[in-house]
Amino acid sequence: MKTRIIILSVLFVIVGSLPALAGPPFDMVQTNVNKVLNVLRDPKLKAVSAKEIKKAKLEVIYKDMFDEVELSRRTLARNWNTLNAAQRTEFVALFRQILEKAYIDKILSYTNEKIVFDKESMISENQAEVPTRVITSSKEIPITYRVIFRSGAWRVYDVVVENVSLVQNYRTQFNEILAKNTPDQLIEILRKKVKSQ
Repeated sequence: MKTRIIILSVLFVIVGSLPALAGPPFDMVQTNVNKVLNVLRDPKLKAVSAKEIKKAKLEVIYKDMFDEVELSRRTLARNWNTLNAAQRTEFVALFRQILEKAYIDKILSYTNEKIVFDKESMISENQAEVPTRVITSSKEIPITYRVIFRSGAWRVYDVVVENVSLVQNYRTQFNEILAKNTPDQLIEILRKKVKSQ
């Protein structure tokens, strides 16, 4: 259930009313999640045969919305410095594929949960948080998007669901792997995971 909520919160929004003084971080998240809704609502993509086309469109939105390098760097934390440039590049690509596989199939089962956006909070000049609430039939779940401004654009680098960080969750898993394995072995583990998906 939590994975499903993370997925929905990462890429879906139905805005009841926009908060006053919404800034660029809010606008970026809203724009991208609305693109997702447009893909999911497109009558031309409703057929089962259009599933792969729909996935491809969602992958493009994911790339626009997320800062893959920042997400990967924060997920590995201090272990990021133990990877060389080639390993980092491959890790970013493999991690993206793992996230896409984990989430996109679930996105396609979207059932009109509602997400309300609250006023963004600037943490620094180049970092902000956009708090939201996912409204289901039985409860309200707090979601926070953590975003960073880099290379002229705001992008998401973490999503926090009910005080559980996506970055922290994966960091724990990768820390456990790297406590017993080398960076090359971590990459090989991820290659096998992607290949088996």
